[in-house]
Amino acid sequence: MIVPIRSTFVESPADWFGPALAATNDWIYQLTPADAAEIDAAFRSARSHGRTLETLERADFPLPSFSARLSHALDFIENQRGIYVLRGLPTALYSKDDLRLIYWGIGKHLGTAVSQSKDGDLLGDVRNFGSDVNSAEGRGYKSKQRLSFHTDSCDVVALMVLRTAMSGGTSMIASSVAIHNEFARTHPELLDVLYEPYPWSWQGQEPPGEPGWYLQPLFSRHDGKFACRYIRLHITNSQRFPDAPRLTDAQIAAMDAIDALAWSEDVHLSMYFEPGDIQVLCNHTCLHSRTAFEDYPEEDRRRHLLRMWLAVPNSRSLAPGMATIYQDQRAGAVRGGFPSRTGQHHFHTIGTLAD
Repeated sequence: MIVPIRSTFVESPADWFGPALAATNDWIYQLTPADAAEIDAAFRSARSHGRTLETLERADFPLPSFSARLSHALDFIENQRGIYVLRGLPTALYSKDDLRLIYWGIGKHLGTAVSQSKDGDLLGDVRNFGSDVNSAEGRGYKSKQRLSFHTDSCDVVALMVLRTAMSGGTSMIASSVAIHNEFARTHPELLDVLYEPYPWSWQGQEPPGEPGWYLQPLFSRHDGKFACRYIRLHITNSQRFPDAPRLTDAQIAAMDAIDALAWSEDVHLSMYFEPGDIQVLCNHTCLHSRTAFEDYPEEDRRRHLLRMWLAVPNSRSLAPGMATIYQDQRAGAVRGGFPSRTGQHHFHTIGTLAD
């Protein structure tokens, strides 16, 4: 008897459970004084040449030695664990504007930033702006609410920590490969369901002329690589559209099982952010979440992260059924994310995001 490939285990170093991963440190790199000095020199060179977020290119932010560490990080998230943390950037030495330029320069050595919304934002501020994640167009990165486990709509998501919360805001990561393999062991009948198309809402980000929903599976395999995309709220919001297919009992049961596994302390990794952390995740093999948080009353002390969605040069190819949301334009080094309705891209500031 031939066993369908979807029912077999995914063999990958990205198959890990949180407690075991927490006992290792190969996915965390502490910046050395030499690393910090090289990053500082690149920043000061870019500033002296008048470079801005809009004009900075990779060559304008030279990292002759540290770039090898960033290349290692890219290989590690694609071919190993799916998570890598660069720790110890001395954020206290710089203004927030300086840190935006530094982060953007480091990002140039990781990949190409892609749009995070219909507005074309390339460098987003992750802060509480009062957004309700349960609303039709809610965005989690603008809220203080607990987030469900999910992926972002890009190859790689990178977060740089400027300020941590007064309480809460713990980062949690779960291996979607490990969850897949748990399904293969315990729920093979539901695993098949996850390879079939689900209806998804565009969350108000649909391209002009497109309906408010589309079809995409949660799991796929292509060219020997596994990929997951899962944002439950986007899936359930598809049911607002009368012409979208109705979710089946089996599809709902499969999502319930994903959530239960991801939230299990035996499965996910809990990570406490530190200022200066840069967390880099492969969305194809990792789900991530965050606990609710409370901010300090002082504006400048409030939880604040910078986020980039990246197309990276070594990312896996995706099955056609998984490519709906990914604008597959690697020839132009723009892959993933939402299309910008205006065709323009923006670097959001605190003011424009809060408006």
